Amino acid sequence: MLVSTKHHELANFIWSVADLLRGDYKQSEYGRVMLPLTVLRRLDWVLEPTRDAVRARYLELDKLGVKNMHPVLRKVAGLSFYNTSRLSFRKLLDDPDNVALNLRAYIGGFSPGAADVLDKYAFDTQISRLDEAGLLYQVVAKFADIDLHPDRVSNHQMGYIFEELVRRFSEISNETAGEHFTPREVIRLMVNLLLAPDDDNLVTPGIVKKIYDPACGTGGMLSAAQEHITEINPHATVEVYGQELNGETYAICRSDMMLKGEDPDKIAFGNSFSQDGHDGERFDYMLANPPFGVEWKKVEKIVKAEAARGFAGRFGAGLPRINDGSLLFLQHMVDKMKRPEDGGSRMAIVFNGSPLFTGAAGSGESEIRRWILENDLLEGIVALPDQLFYNTGISTYFWILTNRKDPARRRKVVLVDGREHWTKMRKSLGDKRKMLTDDHIAELTRLYVGALAVADNPEHPQHGKVKVFATTDFGYQRITVERPLRLRFEITEETIALLAEARAILRYDARDGLLDGVRALLGTESKSRADFSMKLASLGKLPAPVEKAVWEAFSVSDPEGEVQTDRKGNPLPDPDLRDNENVPLDEDIHDYLKREVLPHVPDAWLDETKTKIGYEIPFTRHFYVYKPPRPLAEIDAEIKALEVEISAILRKVAR
Repeated sequence: MLVSTKHHELANFIWSVADLLRGDYKQSEYGRVMLPLTVLRRLDWVLEPTRDAVRARYLELDKLGVKNMHPVLRKVAGLSFYNTSRLSFRKLLDDPDNVALNLRAYIGGFSPGAADVLDKYAFDTQISRLDEAGLLYQVVAKFADIDLHPDRVSNHQMGYIFEELVRRFSEISNETAGEHFTPREVIRLMVNLLLAPDDDNLVTPGIVKKIYDPACGTGGMLSAAQEHITEINPHATVEVYGQELNGETYAICRSDMMLKGEDPDKIAFGNSFSQDGHDGERFDYMLANPPFGVEWKKVEKIVKAEAARGFAGRFGAGLPRINDGSLLFLQHMVDKMKRPEDGGSRMAIVFNGSPLFTGAAGSGESEIRRWILENDLLEGIVALPDQLFYNTGISTYFWILTNRKDPARRRKVVLVDGREHWTKMRKSLGDKRKMLTDDHIAELTRLYVGALAVADNPEHPQHGKVKVFATTDFGYQRITVERPLRLRFEITEETIALLAEARAILRYDARDGLLDGVRALLGTESKSRADFSMKLASLGKLPAPVEKAVWEAFSVSDPEGEVQTDRKGNPLPDPDLRDNENVPLDEDIHDYLKREVLPHVPDAWLDETKTKIGYEIPFTRHFYVYKPPRPLAEIDAEIKALEVEISAILRKVAR
């Protein structure tokens, strides 16, 4: 409780400094100043014991002309970062007229990794803005009074302070919060679903676990997963890795790692698809909330080139449509799973509804789902309430995957419907109007872990919000049902007009003569192709394209017409009567045809060359509960009551 109180007090004090920015900054911009200054102040305190030694060693090496000082200075500092400037944060106040100049010089003295963080914050722009507004000295003075020395604020406490500030600044920035910041309670539930099944194993003394988030934003998911493990096993070593595309949120995440004493170099900058910052690494646990429905056109060339390598690359299962890269993130993460013989991995990812069912059989999305399910990687899916996130009100889902299922759970997938587990927020934050309480999180975790028990034992009682399926239950065969092409043949004013406009006829040198010959046959008709062909003999020998155009113009679809065949006598299909149907994967398509199709259209047949295997997960269909319509008598009574009420109101108005 003392730790909690202290970090809240310090976070509140730093938050109060933002009052100086009122009028010159929008609330949504406060974080651009407060967060990098918090980082600077903490780093300054951390470096204080070795500042003079680092500065002295730097001057010695510089005098000797040493170029690569980094390893030596890191050793002197005893940390992964250092500062070679003659200044300290408090010394910036000694020269009030040159705070901007000195602050830039001070920042310039940081080692490359720390300097990169401050550069990604674009803090230099804020220095100029504060200086022009006459606020820079006041803000720096306020921060100089904040005591963040490691002896008084541990790395763990500092992490809490920084995350609290990130949360507050993100929530007041409603227009962009959800893009890089996942609500804390959603993260807690996700971490529970990812790790709770392993809790018994995580208490092993001395364990080392690696966690990864390929779209880590401000790092909230990584921190929550790390906390979950260390809370149940304080002696565990948890290494966190991440990658982030947005410069500012990358800076926030990397700052958080630095402030907590983690290795900031494990947070990479760039696009995870085109610049994999952890190529070749494998992880015990992975989790991500990638942006919904964001196109991957900018990296299309690189992704397609890798996909062409098949499973020698990350995207061998298939490519989704260009306007949604969600399933690329999933494949990227699966590629980083440890092999089962090395202990395997678990991963959780947030999706909207699209990856469940978008894409027909044979499409990139369907093939990716097929690969996941046929390789038995999908453990379960949990449906969440809508309006949980800051920048979207749509429904979302947790997908949990693993390559180390217990034998009893193999070839099974659990679905949990958590859409009704929510409470309304007192005040909306962007599109976020609902939240999960501690009770909701506990209940959904219990349901999911219980769902795994159902998968272990079919006799285990099932909850109404939990269903267990075989992986093949989501597969289907997309069959093509053909019916014969039936035609009659006739020469009418209408069919002659069609012929006259045909491309082959327009290009035919003898067009006028052909049309004159056809008009001489006006009124000719037949239900026999052979008979009609004899009647066309008067037109003479025609070039193949022209002859084809003649037959196309004079052929009319007719349910009672002659069945058209190829040269081998096989019936030709009618494209207009072609139908596609989905048949469960475990059902024989010929049995399906006999039962469902032939009783209605006896001349139908299957074109097996066009059969495709597809996979989709129709989540809402599996949990749909039919509600019968209200009785007519009840509706009539309600309407009559309303009519009486309306009549009474109208009489009052008329008086």
